[in-house]
Amino acid sequence: MPSPLPMRDGVGATRLHVPMSGAWPTISAYMVERFFHMDPERLLVRFDRGEIVARDGSALARDTPLGAEEFVWYYRDPPPEKDIPFEIVLLHQDRDLVVVDKPHFLPTTPGGRFLQNSALVRLRNLLGIPELTPIHRLDRATAGLLMFSARPETRGAYQLLFENRQVQKVYEAVSARPADWDAAMLPLVYRNHIVKHRGEVRVRVDAEREPNAETLIELIAADERVVHTLLRPHSGKMHELRVHLAALGLGILNDGFYPVLRPEKPDDFEAPLQLLARELRFVDPLSGAEREFATGLALKEAPSAA
Repeated sequence: MPSPLPMRDGVGATRLHVPMSGAWPTISAYMVERFFHMDPERLLVRFDRGEIVARDGSALARDTPLGAEEFVWYYRDPPPEKDIPFEIVLLHQDRDLVVVDKPHFLPTTPGGRFLQNSALVRLRNLLGIPELTPIHRLDRATAGLLMFSARPETRGAYQLLFENRQVQKVYEAVSARPADWDAAMLPLVYRNHIVKHRGEVRVRVDAEREPNAETLIELIAADERVVHTLLRPHSGKMHELRVHLAALGLGILNDGFYPVLRPEKPDDFEAPLQLLARELRFVDPLSGAEREFATGLALKEAPSAA
C-alpha cells in the first residue's frame, strides 16, 4: 500500500492500522490509548497541525470518528539519537545496485533508537535515491559489505539470489586464542540446528534436530594472543557465525551475545565486534556476468602478519 506522504530525510512515513469499530469515539482517542506512553496532548496537537493523514493524503482532525479510515500515516517523532561516528564507504554504484562498506555499530535499517543513524537512511540522503532498499542485512555489530537495490523493477531478481543461496559470502573473524589451541582443528565444516524465538535476542541451538546451519571455517593466521579465521557460511542463519565459532571455543572478540550473554551497556567504539563481511560473489541475474566485491576494511585485532 503506497504511502500518501513522501520520504522525509530518507525515512518513509509510518502506517498505522486503526480498528473500524470499538470503544473509542474517534481515531485520535484510539491512538491516545494505543500510544499510552506518550503525552496525550502532544499527540492531539499533531492532529491539529495536519500531521496525521488518511490514505488520500488529507489531514485528519482530532474529532474524526472511528471507522472513517482504516489506515493512517504519520512521520515518527523519535527522540534525539546518539551519533555513530563512522562513515559508510561507497564501493560501487550502477543503475540497479549499490554496494558499500558498513562500519561497526551502524544498523542496516532504522529500528529502535536508531533512525538517521542507519545505513539505509544515510545512503538515501547521500545518494538521493528514495527507493533504495537493502537486499540482505548485516548485524549492527558486524562491519563490511552490504548490498542495496536501487530500483524496484529489478529488486526481486537480486533478492532471489540470496533466497536461493546463490551468493557466495566470505567473512573474517578474530577470536581469543584458547589455552588448548591446536591449529590442526582447521579447516572444518561446522553444522548445527539454529532456532530463533520471538522476543529473545539470542538464537538457540537444538541438538535434537537436523542441522540447518553450516559454515566452512578456515585458518588465516594465529599468534600467541588471537586466532584469525575465514568463514564461508552456506546457510546464513541469524548469528550463525558467532554461534559456530563460540561452539568451537573461538568466541569472537568483543561479542556480547556468545558464548555468554552480557548485560547491555553503551557502545564502546574502541572495541568493535571482530567480525567482517569480506567478499560477495554471484552471477548477475540481469547480465549473466560474474560479479565480485571485496571490503576495504580490516579487523583491528587481526594478527599483523595476516
